Amino acid sequence: MKLNSFSGAIMALAMSSTAAMAAECFQMGGVAIPNFFSEGEGQPMIISAVLTGSVQTAAGKITATRETETGLEMDMEHYFGRSDGGAFQTNDLGILTAVPGKPGRYMIEITYDIQEENTRGTMKGYSGQFQSYGLVDLRDGDNLVGLVRYDGEICR
Repeated sequence: MKLNSFSGAIMALAMSSTAAMAAECFQMGGVAIPNFFSEGEGQPMIISAVLTGSVQTAAGKITATRETETGLEMDMEHYFGRSDGGAFQTNDLGILTAVPGKPGRYMIEITYDIQEENTRGTMKGYSGQFQSYGLVDLRDGDNLVGLVRYDGEICR
């Protein structure tokens, strides 16, 4: 009987140690309504967005744009904030696929890579990736708009 009690105690200790070492993860998810602002020729395009879900604010910039066979690619940076004081920066790649028959409109997919050294507050130490997908309308240079759904999990 004592052997069973001892092995049970060892198993409980091992399970508690494993739980203590487990990653703390945070589910990302929600909707963003971005607006785009041109700073002029040769300057990054500025992004400002209202979000629902896991994060409440976002700002960013498009640092480079390349034409592809199917649309565009964009190098981007984003700065996300939460109402509890957490914040983080991402470096991103946006893939824009032209919508057939709808000039200037694109399906967009973005992969966000968290820059762990630029995490703050309740988000300090988080790393990983999350994604978004949606539509953007780039027809009117003075009124660029979009709608995206973001989703994923990040951990520390």
